[in-house]
Amino acid sequence: MNTVEPIRDKEVVLDIADYLRCRNQRDYVMFMFGIYSGLRICDILQFRVRDVRGKDYIARREKKTGKEKRFPINKNLRKILDGYVRDKKDYEFLFRSPNAPNKPITRQQAYNILSKAGKEFGLDSIGTHTLRKTFGYHLYKQTNDAALLMDIFNHSDIHITLRYIGVDQDCKDKAYNNLSFSR
Repeated sequence: MNTVEPIRDKEVVLDIADYLRCRNQRDYVMFMFGIYSGLRICDILQFRVRDVRGKDYIARREKKTGKEKRFPINKNLRKILDGYVRDKKDYEFLFRSPNAPNKPITRQQAYNILSKAGKEFGLDSIGTHTLRKTFGYHLYKQTNDAALLMDIFNHSDIHITLRYIGVDQDCKDKAYNNLSFSR
């Protein structure tokens, strides 16, 4: 399995969002939902319209950990979701497959969507986990609070969190690049 990276450049995040919005509203909303929630794709794909319509918070038991997660819906995501669910039925999956009456797209379909979008912008190490890592990376850059992220991601160690969001690698790269033996 290839290691995926967060999208570090905020402009590229916005470019990918615009690219997806122009191509497919569902794919755009999935991307935005991922980078604003920090949830794993397996959890994101299970959301139904009723889980977000008119809600201020998202409460969900994570599939992988079995732990309860609750967080507010960001005002920017709220606006996107309100427009997206306006004409949908409560029982519909948010990210419905066009090939099945009421089933979500698969993890593989989500990967294909994100990978293709990433390649359009020269990013090769993009996958479904990129959404979660991008959320973490940018939240860390805004707050500098690794302990908060560790808690959000349910990590057992701060070093795992920093490595996970790519900050650890950024620090190593900077150290290598700043090393000098010149006078």
